[in-house]
Formats: sequence, structure tokens, C-alpha cells
Amino acid sequence: MSILSPKRYVSRVERIDLDALWAAGKRAIMLDRDNTLVPRDRACAPDSVAAWLDHARELGFKLYMVSNNWHRDQVERSAAELGLDSICFACKPLPFALTRALARMGVAREAAVLIGDQLYTDVWSANLAGVDSILVKPQTHVDLWYTRIFRIFERRALRRVPCEE
Repeated sequence: MSILSPKRYVSRVERIDLDALWAAGKRAIMLDRDNTLVPRDRACAPDSVAAWLDHARELGFKLYMVSNNWHRDQVERSAAELGLDSICFACKPLPFALTRALARMGVAREAAVLIGDQLYTDVWSANLAGVDSILVKPQTHVDLWYTRIFRIFERRALRRVPCEE
């Protein structure tokens, strides 16, 4: 597997089967914020995402938001609304924030997964940290100017990667 290859590519967070993840031995889920949990053009996560997170908690998953967003107030507000601990300004693709989140949760990397919407930050970071990665399609096309540039290369890299709808 390439460092830029996600373990899975799924249309959206809510389509990820939590029961299957649990059965596969996963006990912790690290989640990106922008365009993974919360659309970039909104302040709050959709109700369907909140319900999915509630189901994850019911199953016993430990959850942690790991975001590159440097606006601490935005990250902490979203994390509080969703009942998550968080790390902001994670500097992904560097794996250090993921390693810190794993330590705080007390979970081994083999028992964790990172879910995010960007190939060159989220997937690369997870793979460098030795954590399985699930790439999801962004919730909206609204992005920061530099992310729009990366999206061009992402589309090209993902042309032959099947997406679970």
C-alpha cells in the first residue's frame, strides 16, 4: 500500500459501518473536522453526523477530533457540540497529533482509524502514524484556496480508486 492510499474510500462519514469497524477490532476513531464532520460552509455538523457519532459511542468507540484548523474557537465549539475531545492546528500530514490523540485515548495504533476528507493531509498522516485511514468525499466544494489546488491532484490520484457509495 502506498503512503497516499487510503484503506477505504467512502462517500461520507455516515456510510461507514460502525459495527463492521468494531468487529474488525477497531476501538478508536479519530476524525477530521472541516468537510469531514462539519461542512466548510457551515458552523455545525449535520444531524446525521451527530447521530452516527452517538451510535459510535453506544458501541464503545473512543472518539477524538484531530483538525488542521488553527481557529481554536471553531474546533473547540464543534468538538463540544459533538461531545468530542480535540486537537486543533494538528499540522497533518505530520503524524504527531495522531500519536498524541492515541496516547490520550490509551489506544494502540492497530485499534484505531482516522477518517478525513483530504488525501494529502489526513490519509498521509494516518499512514505515517501506522493507523488505518478512511477517506471520505468532502461534504461541500467550499474550500480554502490552497486546498482547492490540492483537490486537483487528489482527483487525479483517486481516478482509479473505487468509492463506496
